[in-house]
Amino acid sequence: MLERIHAALPALPPAEQRVAKLVLADARSFASLPIGELADRSHVSKPTVVRFCRSVGYDGLADFKLKLAGTVNEGVPFVHRAVDEDDKPGDIVVKVIDNAVSALLAYRNDAAGHAFERAMQALTEAGRNGRRIEFYGVGNSGIVAQDAQHKFFRLGVSATAVSDGHVQVMSATMLQPGDCAVIISNSGRSRDLLDAAEIARRKGATTIVITASGSPLARSANNSTQQILLAADHPEDYDRYSPMVSRLLHLVIIDILTTGVALRLGGELRPMLAEIKRNLRAKRYAKAE
Repeated sequence: MLERIHAALPALPPAEQRVAKLVLADARSFASLPIGELADRSHVSKPTVVRFCRSVGYDGLADFKLKLAGTVNEGVPFVHRAVDEDDKPGDIVVKVIDNAVSALLAYRNDAAGHAFERAMQALTEAGRNGRRIEFYGVGNSGIVAQDAQHKFFRLGVSATAVSDGHVQVMSATMLQPGDCAVIISNSGRSRDLLDAAEIARRKGATTIVITASGSPLARSANNSTQQILLAADHPEDYDRYSPMVSRLLHLVIIDILTTGVALRLGGELRPMLAEIKRNLRAKRYAKAE
């Protein structure tokens, strides 16, 4: 919720920005103070405080403060950082969605466009030249790697997802210059992935790392032409919570890369995609009315 407010800050009127800055400066106090005190501290009127709450998507001050109190809590360890033990189903729906939306908005504002440009270019050249594109991930990130393989496979390129550590080592050993290894990790601390990334670099392949900035895996990528970091930072503590927001961010990054590569491969790709859709449509037993 706080990240969502921070992302919305530039679009708010100046008076509402003062209220937003008060929230961001001390969210716990904001959740407990009366409206008069909030207005005085923000140097705005009481109606402005209410307008701010509605501008950022809530029904009013009471609704905003209720949701804010849940946001500044620790959440439920090993379940979800945005919920409380006694939340009703409606509260869970709002909190989980708000948590995901705020993380996506924060990522949109922080994403490094130039890194995406180089990653798309490397993947496009590999696909166009018939080179190998390998997606490495373990656990939850292995599922993201499978999704990436599915998306790139539809583009007619040689793509493989590998989630077994031993097979990753063998795969990385067989890479050559011109190939791409995309390494996906929430924590960036998996020994298997660090080993595979190092082997892929030694073999001259381009490595594209999707992980948290500052992690060992991120530090191993120096953002050169052959080593590209697509940092995916979020507030989810991977030691305490199930990987939910991180999985969504990684899937979005894969979607961005797939879209960019599809556009660069050009018009010759689209007839094939259209034919795939036609053939898949024939597999459906229930026809649309």
